[in-house]
Amino acid sequence: MLQGLKDADVETMLAALAGSSRRVQRVALSDRTIWIKRYGRRAPWRGHHLRLIAARLGPTARALAPSPRVPAEAMVAREIRQIDRLTRAGFRTPEVLYRSPTALVLSDLGPNVLGQMKALRLIDAQGHDALLVRSAGELGRLHSARLCHGRPHPRDFSLGAEGFGFMDFEEDPVAVMPLPLAQARDLWLLFLQVASRALLPETRWQALCAWRQHRPQDAETALARLVPMFARALPLARLVDRLRQGADITRFILATDFLRSALLTPIDHPCGHNGQNRFPS
Repeated sequence: MLQGLKDADVETMLAALAGSSRRVQRVALSDRTIWIKRYGRRAPWRGHHLRLIAARLGPTARALAPSPRVPAEAMVAREIRQIDRLTRAGFRTPEVLYRSPTALVLSDLGPNVLGQMKALRLIDAQGHDALLVRSAGELGRLHSARLCHGRPHPRDFSLGAEGFGFMDFEEDPVAVMPLPLAQARDLWLLFLQVASRALLPETRWQALCAWRQHRPQDAETALARLVPMFARALPLARLVDRLRQGADITRFILATDFLRSALLTPIDHPCGHNGQNRFPS
C-alpha cells in the first residue's frame, strides 16, 4: 500500500501515526497531503441505547437505528469495504495507503465542498448554492448504483479538477435497515445541511430535483414513509426551539418541514415525484 511514497515520507507518516492521538490528522509529505483517521472512540452508550429502543417502534423507525458498535479494527475494515464498493462502482474515493488495527492512512481527494461553500458564501450566492445542488445530484447517482453513504455532509464530499468525490464511511446503515430506507435517510441527512445553508429560495427544490433525477424509485417510496415519521416531531421541535434555540433543532425543522411540503406538492411541479428537472436553466 505504500508504493509511490518516498522513504522520508514513509518515516514522516509513521512518526505522525505514533506521535498523535487526534481523531483526524492532516499530514503534509514532500509531494502530497495524506490524512490519518484513528478509530476506537465510541458514541455515548446512552444515546446509542435510546436509538436502538426507538428503532423498534416500527419498520420505518428502523431509520433511527445506529450502526452496530464494533471494535476499532472492525471499524477500519468497515470503512475499507465501503471505499472498495464505491471505487468498484466508479466513484472517486480516497486511496488506502496504509492500515493498522486502529487507524487508516488515506490519500487526499482535494478541497472539500464545505470549505468551498464557506469561501463563496459572502461573495457568490449562486456558486455557493450550486455546490449544494451538485452534492444532492451526486448522492442520487450514488443511490442509483444501489449504494448509500451513511452520513452525507458537504465536509465529506470533495470537488476538484478530477471530479466529485466521497469520503468518510464510518456508518453502515444497511447493516440495520433495508437499502431504500438507508438511502431515504441519506437524503434527509443531507437536507439538514441543504435546507439550513441554502442562500437562494429555489435551491432546496433544485437540490431535491437533482437527487430525483438519479435516485431509484424505491428510495423515493421510502422517503415518503420516512418524512411523515419525522414530521410528527415538528410541533415538539418548534416548542424546544422557542425555549432554547440550537443549530441542530433548526436544521431538523427546516429540512423536515421542506421535505414534508415537497412530498405533498403536485406532480406537475417543476420537480415532481417523477424526478424530471423542469427548472429553467
